[in-house]
Amino acid sequence: MTTAFVLGGGGVRGAVHVGMVRALLERGVRPDLVVGTSIGAINGAAVAADPSPAVVERMLEAWASPVAASVYGEPWYRQVGQLARSRTHVFDPGKLRTLIESTLGDHRDFADLEVPLVVAAASIEGACEHWFDAGALVPAVLASASVPGALPPTEIDGEHFVDGGVVNSIPLGEAVRRGATTVYVLQVGRIEEPLTAPRNPSDVAKVAFEIARRHRFHRELAEVPDGVAVHVLPSGGPVPGDEKVGSFRRLDATRRRIEQSYAAGLTYLDEHA
Repeated sequence: MTTAFVLGGGGVRGAVHVGMVRALLERGVRPDLVVGTSIGAINGAAVAADPSPAVVERMLEAWASPVAASVYGEPWYRQVGQLARSRTHVFDPGKLRTLIESTLGDHRDFADLEVPLVVAAASIEGACEHWFDAGALVPAVLASASVPGALPPTEIDGEHFVDGGVVNSIPLGEAVRRGATTVYVLQVGRIEEPLTAPRNPSDVAKVAFEIARRHRFHRELAEVPDGVAVHVLPSGGPVPGDEKVGSFRRLDATRRRIEQSYAAGLTYLDEHA
């Protein structure tokens, strides 16, 4: 029996992972494998480093830290300046690296982790997904969270990588491929929100984006083999403002997301798992 936690991508909505992890650990569910992408790679690395209730406090501190607020917190004129200099991105990747390092503490290599971790990134040169599971930890997690346009590609061994959500936003299939027999999916809530036919130009972009994000997960969920149990934990629902384009930068609702996902997670686990 192998239990996997699969942590999906979704920017600041990834705060829900903290509540879900707390609920799982309080109910005695400990992972043997952690698979993450984008913000799920950052949160997942923290869990893999310390799969005990103590990790919840570390995650809370990271999400509430000034460093977290600064990752996407630059004023517009600095963003313009960064874009003028780089011509590819508007934020400084050094701040995200600092956040990752502070979250992981002394863990600098995949081999340092308490349980195995796998993180997804998108290879530019290979035009494909890439799975990191060995070697230097911080660059791999940074690569998985390098949102195109917001941050530059992360170079590792001469190859350039961008956000893993580009190729795999909820990497359920990889957990199954690596032998998981019980999978807890920690998703950020997007797949819970229904899609309808677009009525205006912004709807067209949103619907297309969401289909691109979701379709693979739905296919992999439908193809889960017999003998594998999958639990998709509820996020607790959206918070006001999630429908806005700039919602990926909003940290003001972090506490509410965590509380909602914790309560929803406990209810789900007590009823279904």
